Amino acid sequence: MSKYQKISNKIEKIIINNPKDESKHVSWYNIVNAGKKELEYLRKKYSFNTEHIQASTAKVTSQRPIIEDKKDYLFVILHFPVYNSNSDKQIIAGEIDFFVGHGYIITLHNKNIKVLDDFFNSCKKDNNSMLSYELESSAIVLYEILKKLMTENYKLLDSNSIEVNKVDKKIFSELPKKLNTEILNLKRNILNIRKIIQSHKNILKRLMSMKSSIVPRKELKKYYTELVDSSKRIWEITDNQKEHIDALYTTNESMMNFRITNIMKILTIFSVIVLPLNLLASVFGMNVTNNMPFVDNENGFIFVITLMITSSLTILIYFIKKRWI
Repeated sequence: MSKYQKISNKIEKIIINNPKDESKHVSWYNIVNAGKKELEYLRKKYSFNTEHIQASTAKVTSQRPIIEDKKDYLFVILHFPVYNSNSDKQIIAGEIDFFVGHGYIITLHNKNIKVLDDFFNSCKKDNNSMLSYELESSAIVLYEILKKLMTENYKLLDSNSIEVNKVDKKIFSELPKKLNTEILNLKRNILNIRKIIQSHKNILKRLMSMKSSIVPRKELKKYYTELVDSSKRIWEITDNQKEHIDALYTTNESMMNFRITNIMKILTIFSVIVLPLNLLASVFGMNVTNNMPFVDNENGFIFVITLMITSSLTILIYFIKKRWI
């Protein structure tokens, strides 16, 4: 069973407690958009390092994942790929800060980590199916949270794969310039995911050495090894997606270059064909009457036009024989 408590507008708490052993339970605090009041609450309730508390404010974003093992607790900062709330198709890094101690776990994050709030709400209603309900360890709660977040990563990767396949099908049927924006957006999202998760493996390996007074170390290591394997699979999938989108980008660039080259070729041919027309028009347009052929001839205009057409056709036939057009 679980006991829910709303401490403030930004702090919620559930107590995961198996009736089989009332002496053991885990308190999970979920804090969204932490401000001064929320951090003051943590400072008074727990003896956390001041730097760790300050790093957990919603106004501060860590540029790298962090894991620090203190005497009474473990402080972890991890980033996970999420969709930008201001843009449906842009993937950015969402930060989650964890304080993990004996009998409690605290998660601090912004509103864009919807999957964590959804998981918290589902646990609030019914946590009997949770592994931590049986084992009642904060290390197991952390494992379940990370597993849920990584499962969400697979959904993002599936979404990217669908978009990549769509571009693959459209690349020979639509204008390259039109597809260029789509390809660059996908490329940016894939690179962002890779940048976000590239350090997960090292952090998770360090979590494998975490101690628990309830769960045997060998069993705890088994669960976190599963997360490491999942992190490797995510990296491999993004690696394949990166290769695919790079190939599509190269193909699209080649098609754009071919299109530009073809346009330049047509314009050059047109210019060369028109060149003798301009030359003859300029010559016969000079205000010179002495010794100018066809000037006094009543069929002079027809002769000039015939000469112009003949010269242009000669050049055109030459291009065709050379297979330039």
